[in-house]
Amino acid sequence: MNRVFKTGVKVVLGVVALMVIAAGVFLFRPAPIDPVAWTPPKRPELTGVLAPNDLLQRAELLATGQVNGPEEIAVDSQGRIYAGTIDGTVVRLLPGGGLEIFAETGGRPAGLRFAANGDLIACDTYKGLLRIDPEGKIEVLATEAEGVPFRLTDGVDVARDGTIYFTDASFKFDVAHFLHDFLENRPHGRFMSYDRASGAVTVLLRDLHFANGVALSAQEDFVLVAETSRFRVIRYWLQGPRAGTHEVFIENLPGYPDNVTSNGTGVFWLALASLRDDSNDRMLSSVFLLKQLAKLPLSMVPAPKPYGLVLALDEDGRITRSLHDPTGKHLWAVTSAREHEGHLYLGTFEGDRIGRYRL
Repeated sequence: MNRVFKTGVKVVLGVVALMVIAAGVFLFRPAPIDPVAWTPPKRPELTGVLAPNDLLQRAELLATGQVNGPEEIAVDSQGRIYAGTIDGTVVRLLPGGGLEIFAETGGRPAGLRFAANGDLIACDTYKGLLRIDPEGKIEVLATEAEGVPFRLTDGVDVARDGTIYFTDASFKFDVAHFLHDFLENRPHGRFMSYDRASGAVTVLLRDLHFANGVALSAQEDFVLVAETSRFRVIRYWLQGPRAGTHEVFIENLPGYPDNVTSNGTGVFWLALASLRDDSNDRMLSSVFLLKQLAKLPLSMVPAPKPYGLVLALDEDGRITRSLHDPTGKHLWAVTSAREHEGHLYLGTFEGDRIGRYRL
């Protein structure tokens, strides 16, 4: 019995020793990021206009189980609904409720927006800025700016004169490692314009923190750019005495802003992919913790609580309405909201459905 006990003790001690060694190896292994500390402002409470409701739970679900991560929604001149998926396709909803493949980019289509001439302009996170003609033929418009390749082409909008405004969320990390961009706390994002006549790409803003969704105002005198990992939206002036300057449009949002769209009459719809969490906010101020978290496989990083949230903003940056799904079961990880003929079409980064909410 004593021999068995001693053997058991040796086994336990051996396991403990291996765990200590493994922990030491993990802690001293180089991190894949070079983070800086940042202390975000205290997140706002969900009260007042932000108070939780169940409005998103009332949305009709389209193409359930037929789509994989329909991140951004676009609507053509005939009212047909399009979405880009994780599978590298742009799909189109059929009147009977089915789907058809409109185009295959071979990458990951994110931002989508139709130009006045019928072309679908797409930001493919891997392939760059694309033009897709009405037959589904793809042309690559741009893959770099100022000699720096795009790594995560993301949000897009198209002006009436054909100018394309778009973002490269990060010139350092691709979409498979987007979390590393968040954890590093450094500004790798750019906001740019593309001139369709000359093919020139102009960098309008640099040093953005995960530059995401883009939306022109109703009069196209300014354009909004979401900075996801700073919980804010930037306004860049295109016309008037402030043309070429920028300012904070809205900050300290309760979640991570993704795509933003305009309904053309003074309302912006801003999708928040997930809510902020106090513990995650505190972690951003610790370089040590950021490095350790970045060493973990993405599948081991704690996922945010599922939650659906979309905000309506006026052109002065005030929140006028919020739509919620607190359960995160009907619609969650909402990444885009596109208004069309009295309905809000809702995309998601990781879900298997498209929402249609009647306004």
